[in-house]
Amino acid sequence: MDVKTSYIKRLLFDLLVAVGAGIIVGSAYFFFQNSNGFAPGGVGGLATITHYLVADKFSWAFLMVAFNLPIFVLVSVFVERKLGAMLIIYMVVQSAMPDLWSALGARPYSLANNGEDFNVVFACIATGVISGAGFSLMLRRFGASGGTYGISALIKKWRPEKNIAYVSFVMDSSVVLIAFFVYGMRVTPVICTLVNLFIANIIVDRGLSGLKDGYKFEIVTEHPEELAEELITRLKHGVTELKVQGMYSHKDRYMLVCIINKRQLGEMMRILKAHEGTFASFQKVNEVFGRFTRDV
Repeated sequence: MDVKTSYIKRLLFDLLVAVGAGIIVGSAYFFFQNSNGFAPGGVGGLATITHYLVADKFSWAFLMVAFNLPIFVLVSVFVERKLGAMLIIYMVVQSAMPDLWSALGARPYSLANNGEDFNVVFACIATGVISGAGFSLMLRRFGASGGTYGISALIKKWRPEKNIAYVSFVMDSSVVLIAFFVYGMRVTPVICTLVNLFIANIIVDRGLSGLKDGYKFEIVTEHPEELAEELITRLKHGVTELKVQGMYSHKDRYMLVCIINKRQLGEMMRILKAHEGTFASFQKVNEVFGRFTRDV
């Protein structure tokens, strides 16, 4: 594969991720958030609150683009052109989704079934889960998911000595505080905004830490060949052997290192218990890259 073909494939995949993430987040906002009186965090939250105040003059889509587009243009100019372009595509798609769903005749959760089963807590939970999935896609691919990142990147560009960890906290805290006054000084919108932020951050953390998680076992044994063969045969994972020495007895031992899927934890325990004189410890691993299975 030549360099040009590889670049085109990466660019197409980048576009697919940006458009897909925009569809996911925009759909979450249409179905579960925009009509239910609470806001997401960051710059998007400020745009949503502004729309609540001036809905008769400006659409939500217009305000989302108006709040975020200048930031992304500055990112494109001063930080990275490709990143800024992908963020702009992501934001435009996200902002267009509510109007598209409306044009297709879709109804938000608050109006489905004539609102009989509506629950605002379910709405903020669904918003956090679905939008968090979209944010994760953007962060894993581009390291950015919205206007808050853009502001942080610009501050870091112009003032590299500054600690920018506070930017996201300030933006989200501002949205929560403003939501209390804008939505009639009621506690429910504030709680919904907090729940939405909390769940979205959990989903993002989960997405960034990896979905292909498992457990890494370090097994000290006097019979490495027998145990390794059983692990390979029954669990279908590769095993690495290391020669070690116990500092108390000064006897030579062998350590087997094996990474398994979390669903295989019980089977691993049964195998180890069947081998006397075996000591093992294990720890969770958040992401496994490449092939770690053995075809048998």
